[in-house]
Amino acid sequence: MSNNLYDMLSKGTFETLYMVAVTTVIALAIGLPIGVILTISEKGGIVPFPKFNKVVGAIINIIRSLPELILIIILLPVARLIVGTTLGTDAAIVSLSIGSAPFIARIIENSLKEVPQGKIEAAEALGASPLEIIIKVLIPEALPSLVRGITIAIISITGFTAIVGAIGGGGLGSLAIRFGYQRFRTDVLIGTVVILVVIVQAVQIIGDLIAKLINKKRFKFD
Repeated sequence: MSNNLYDMLSKGTFETLYMVAVTTVIALAIGLPIGVILTISEKGGIVPFPKFNKVVGAIINIIRSLPELILIIILLPVARLIVGTTLGTDAAIVSLSIGSAPFIARIIENSLKEVPQGKIEAAEALGASPLEIIIKVLIPEALPSLVRGITIAIISITGFTAIVGAIGGGGLGSLAIRFGYQRFRTDVLIGTVVILVVIVQAVQIIGDLIAKLINKKRFKFD
């Protein structure tokens, strides 16, 4: 491997990991509360507010219905407003975070809905407040499912970073397009594919391991 190729792949890998990490944190910070709100505000939830639930759900569905590339392009003015440019990893993170948050919100919602209703009712019978139920029942009980769902989200975000490479977002996606495809550098194309596969496999293995450890600890204390 030439120094030039090594330098390009190293830079592209760092940019991709940076985008994935920051995007995941921001999207999770936005998506987690939205997912919780969707769960508790549905009809029959611990804080039922069906009309509000439908409005929030509709907005999320609209955003999720847009193809990722189109959504990223639509959000470019927002990226320019926040970071002052539409190019580079920071601008890509803005679009990726906003685009990924609804996806994560739905993952959170589906995971929380797996919690047995009996445990929620038992907590209510003991006089637990909605916040206590969320913190002490819903999230702990759904934790293995949440970990697996977030693992899927991280893998999806990794794929999205390759898409933003097509519009100047940087990372391995940009490297594969600008050098691997447009300049017919097969070595660059193969290198980016191998690294992306390794990243995805590592994320999946780590996510599965954490979920299993949580399950084992739960069974130990049950």
